[in-house]
Amino acid sequence: MSRTNPAPAQRQFDEGRLMQVLIAPIVSEKATLVAEKANAVTFKVLRDATKPEIKAAVELLFKVQVKGVSVTNIKGKTKRFGRTVGRRDHVRKAYVLLKDGQELNLSGEVA
Repeated sequence: MSRTNPAPAQRQFDEGRLMQVLIAPIVSEKATLVAEKANAVTFKVLRDATKPEIKAAVELLFKVQVKGVSVTNIKGKTKRFGRTVGRRDHVRKAYVLLKDGQELNLSGEVA
């Protein structure tokens, strides 16, 4: 009994799940620098999102071609609020590299 996994291009993802994978774009100094240098866009994503899911979600939502996805997990910082000690949420960031000639405009301005 041999199982064959479909090629990444043939995998089908649930469209409802893909709509939830991307939480928000990250707009920071570092994200802007990466966008200018490497034609990459940075997103905050679900903690259990996989690279193929992130790629499919960006291609579905923004109608662009994705070259690759890099993912990093950032642990939440411990912070003090007066006497009590709290912790910020853990975050999973995705750096989405776009293919040459592709552009993603997150500012909402029409060119």
